Amino acid sequence: MAFNVTEVLEIPIGVGTITLENILYFAVILTIGVTVARIVSTNVRRALTERLPKNESELLAKLVYYIIILWAFVFALPQLNFDLSGLLVAGGVAGLVIGFASQSVVSNLISGLFLMFERPIKLGDSINVADVSGNVEDVRVLSTVVKTYDGIYVRIPNETVFTSNITNYVHNAARRFTYEIGIRYEDDADKAIRITREVIANHPFALKHPAPSVFVDNLGDNSVNLTVYIWAPARNWWDVRTDLLWKIKQALEANGIEKPFPQRTITFADNLEVKNRAAGKKGDD
Repeated sequence: MAFNVTEVLEIPIGVGTITLENILYFAVILTIGVTVARIVSTNVRRALTERLPKNESELLAKLVYYIIILWAFVFALPQLNFDLSGLLVAGGVAGLVIGFASQSVVSNLISGLFLMFERPIKLGDSINVADVSGNVEDVRVLSTVVKTYDGIYVRIPNETVFTSNITNYVHNAARRFTYEIGIRYEDDADKAIRITREVIANHPFALKHPAPSVFVDNLGDNSVNLTVYIWAPARNWWDVRTDLLWKIKQALEANGIEKPFPQRTITFADNLEVKNRAAGKKGDD
């Protein structure tokens, strides 16, 4: 008697009309799904290694893994002669309810994914977003954590971050700052400019390219006003700004150039002066 594999696979196993062939196809589809899920999740994990903290990249990799497994399971169910119509209807109703209840969660999740791939901000960046200024402490799946310059931690939903104007103070390697320095009219402006340039040139973190700029900007009521443009590494911008301002002040004062005080000149009209003299003579009489 010949052995017929097809007949063996078509033998019912005692559960409805399910045969060994159905179980075999089901197992093959699930195996392919698991294999694809592992490959894709591994690649996602590698791609996000340098973009996200380890716990966040692991979470996303697992999320992708289980989504693929779920898709393979749903795709394989018909092989067991399982009617998905009732399940799809129930799932659709449940999906609508869950969707309306979790709109903000889904929006934050999608925005977080866009932020991870676009990378407008990174850990440690100094930023301003949604009227919050500080350093980025963490970029999570649903939110971004910013530590303000006052040491306060602020959690900002990723949807707000993604849809807001983001000012990243350290994205560019160099950042410029400006001084407005007033000197007296009797001081030598050319000397003041030369001294200021020398102080800037001697500072180790004041960049030569782009070059600093020092010039007379305007003539004020009480002073000749110099404008100073200086470029510094973005990461050292604040330290350079505060340090150079004090050194420029000291150098100018050491060379006799001081900041002027507000001055007012009062002029009396001639007739008022005559009346005052006349009143003084009458008083003497």
